[in-house]
Amino acid sequence: MASQQLQYSNGNKNYIGYLAWDEKQQGARPGILVIPDAFGLGEHARERADRLAQAGYVALAADIHGDGFLHADLASAISAIQAMYADRAAWRAMATAAFDALSAQPNVDRARLGAIGFCFGGTTCLELARTGAAVGVIAAFHAGLNAPLAEDAGRIRAKVLINHGAEDPLVKPEAIAEFMAEMRREAIDWQFVHHGNTVHSFTEPTASRLGAPAFAYNKSAEDRSWAAMRQLFDETFEAR
Repeated sequence: MASQQLQYSNGNKNYIGYLAWDEKQQGARPGILVIPDAFGLGEHARERADRLAQAGYVALAADIHGDGFLHADLASAISAIQAMYADRAAWRAMATAAFDALSAQPNVDRARLGAIGFCFGGTTCLELARTGAAVGVIAAFHAGLNAPLAEDAGRIRAKVLINHGAEDPLVKPEAIAEFMAEMRREAIDWQFVHHGNTVHSFTEPTASRLGAPAFAYNKSAEDRSWAAMRQLFDETFEAR
């Protein structure tokens, strides 16, 4: 398997992503954008990109803060993502720049593109899809579920998979209901999987270090959610 840093820009900010692929695979492959949690591009997102590369995809783990910056504590990470929530255009420009950088790779099949994201990254997948980007499928893991903008109606072109901890206290029932209403209203091909006995950040082995009961790793939920994503990708891309 091969990997490298990938520099790209949205015109206002420079980013340093992590690109992974299997150099033994011939021809153009489906491309998957991996959007990390609020802390930024760390080992968690790179390892998921490596997993996807081993499965035959070309994966780009995105830099969400610019210049490869990685927040060291939860408070500063939350402050950074709150700024993006307050400026949806800038938030979407960050995601679009990463998506465009992935689709521009010579070994990527531009007709077979997807995105996955974790926590804030999962929410960002929804923001990307709401721009009308040519993303065929998105899979979000323990994502926040924010409301769309009025002008987003009719834009989503992707199949949508949400993997959610059934005991996640950070995502309110009202947000889940509003998300489901959006999916039904837009006639999206969507799935919402509740993982029992599971809270937020269930794919992150180091989640307990945050010192709050809302964050905890759950290996069975991680394995099952990844399998659900792989099944949907195989269905969508017919990847081998």
